[in-house]
Amino acid sequence: MMSTEFPWLTVLILFPLLASLPIPFLPDQEGKVVRWYALGAALTEFALIIYTFWQHYDLRNPEYQLVETYSWLPQIGLNWSVAVDGLSMPLVILTGLITTLAILAGWQVKHKPRLFFFLMLAMYSAQIGVFVAQDLLFFFIMWELELVPVYLLISIWGGERRSYAATKFILYTAIGSLFILLAAFAMAFYGDNFTLNISELGMKDYSLTFELLIYSAFLVAFGVKLPIFPFHTWLPDAHSEAPAPASMILAGVLLKMAGYGLIRFNIEMLPNAHVYFAPVLAVLGVVNIIYASLTAFAQTSLKKRLAYSSIAHMGFVLIGIASFTTLGISGAVLQMVSHGLIAAALFFLSGVTYERTHTLAMDKMGGMAKKMPLVFAFFTAGSLASLALPGMSGFVGELTIFLGFTTSDAYSPTFKAAIVLLAAVGVILSPIYLLSMLREVFYGSENVELTAKFSFSDARPREAFIALCLLVPIVAIGVYPKLATQTYDVKTVAVATQARNVLPLIAEQPIRIFTPPFFAPPILGAETKELASLAE
Repeated sequence: MMSTEFPWLTVLILFPLLASLPIPFLPDQEGKVVRWYALGAALTEFALIIYTFWQHYDLRNPEYQLVETYSWLPQIGLNWSVAVDGLSMPLVILTGLITTLAILAGWQVKHKPRLFFFLMLAMYSAQIGVFVAQDLLFFFIMWELELVPVYLLISIWGGERRSYAATKFILYTAIGSLFILLAAFAMAFYGDNFTLNISELGMKDYSLTFELLIYSAFLVAFGVKLPIFPFHTWLPDAHSEAPAPASMILAGVLLKMAGYGLIRFNIEMLPNAHVYFAPVLAVLGVVNIIYASLTAFAQTSLKKRLAYSSIAHMGFVLIGIASFTTLGISGAVLQMVSHGLIAAALFFLSGVTYERTHTLAMDKMGGMAKKMPLVFAFFTAGSLASLALPGMSGFVGELTIFLGFTTSDAYSPTFKAAIVLLAAVGVILSPIYLLSMLREVFYGSENVELTAKFSFSDARPREAFIALCLLVPIVAIGVYPKLATQTYDVKTVAVATQARNVLPLIAEQPIRIFTPPFFAPPILGAETKELASLAE
């Protein structure tokens, strides 16, 4: 582990929160001062994130870096313990970019602007805290704190059914979070020494039965947030009622916390149980992809169609996590980064469209390409990235996952073929429901009643800037994936090595729940050779 004298990560966590505290006291009548202040704070935080990693992070080191540990509440074993590695660093950067742009996207908020921007900055701190926490109880606290701002953003600035959507969101996610707390204390009390430190918990020698139970608890908690079928029903309602800035963060950052948790806890800390659950994750990923893709066809609401598209795309993350290969796990991380950018762009543009039309019903739109050519161009680019057009980040992420899973020697050829073929159905369906969405909204004849009632102005400079800030990295990663993969390659090699090293050991265990016909006999020599070549 690499520590540093200056507490960079503590500053990154606390700065947005501290910056939000003066907002209620700023002299401001119409919200102009508040929004400029919030944007300045967000830009400063993002600049600090870039500077910290540029100057003090080593891309070649798979271990934790910038390690800080302070005793917080020793009576209950809680420490302020933070660090970053290749898994968390790219997601912290993603959080910084999307949250900063989401604050800029809320520029037109007139209702309670002080509270709005206070919540955005407070949520910024909690999100960073989730990705850098090295104490499991501290992780849980940060995980819970980011739920409250999202709940308030939906319930105060949401649509007509905002109370229902916000309540459903908080109930699902808060109940799911309890499983993290239960698992944390169960692991902490296991064995002779009590600890909540994530690294120390990962080194404990758990029984296989205990690992399976804890893995199940984490899977439920993260399955609600990802979300995994059948815990997904809160997401379409939340997206359809949330304001555009909240939707950007919800799709771009919050869903990625669950994927991060699955890799950090379920694979790294519980590798023995992962061997048994990995086929389940692959099957659940396929269910997510096919179910959400088919359900997206039935949606007449623009945001609900995009919400189900998000569920489908997160299914690919599950398949990558289940692959047992460096390529597959690397693809899962790349898919999280890629989908974060794409989903944030599409939900922002859906908010821009709603500001003009005052409706999300696609059957009431039509012919808007002539009125809003820039919005149409940006929406088309985002949709093409989402359907995995070559040259964009979505294509690279999904292709890497497919290659990682098909080249895995942990599964039988029959199981691999079934998963890949079924997942490919989603690849076929996504262009259909996304392009039909574009056709309904932007092509065809105009809704005369709607155009007479509202003025359809094209994208303003601020809106075009936000869209470009998201679309440029989407294209850049699609053309040159190393821009993203170099930040976590060393870490994913280490994670895959750890996961694969337990395969021969588990094969000797008496519990063989999912072994035939899912798993092929592990070949340790082949694994070692592949991992060595990938590490080079």
